[in-house]
Amino acid sequence: MPVATPEAQIAALTAERDQLAADKADLKDRLLRALADFDNFRRRAERDRSEYVQFAAMEMVRDLIPILDDFRRAVKVETADKEYAKGIELIDQRLFETLKKAGLEPIEAAGKRFDPNLHQAVDRVQSKELPDQTVLEEYQSGYNFKGKLLRPAMVKVAVKP
Repeated sequence: MPVATPEAQIAALTAERDQLAADKADLKDRLLRALADFDNFRRRAERDRSEYVQFAAMEMVRDLIPILDDFRRAVKVETADKEYAKGIELIDQRLFETLKKAGLEPIEAAGKRFDPNLHQAVDRVQSKELPDQTVLEEYQSGYNFKGKLLRPAMVKVAVKP
């Protein structure tokens, strides 16, 4: 077996060292990429979970809005029993406050300029006194939920003749 010269041994060791350094750099790069991928996955999973929870709450609130409408109509009805009327009013207030804490936001409509993104025009009235596209009356309240439109307000709109 031939004996390698010291220069050949040094060259072989240098090549092995260079290969090990390249392997180490490759493994380090792969580890950093895997850590970044895991961090992105964790953030994405957290965002998806948060959106799911928000969506679930939005569906619950959407289902409760007709009940809130019923209480609002009941509050407007005249009754001889003042205690009954006060009870209905208190239930209406508590329900509204609870939904508001969950993220429900009423849309202001009356007197505002008609916005097709927030309002649904169900009636138009010609008017010379009011500016064009002014909301005259709100037939049904509209709501946002945490900044997203949940239900548009049904409104009567003034238009120029």
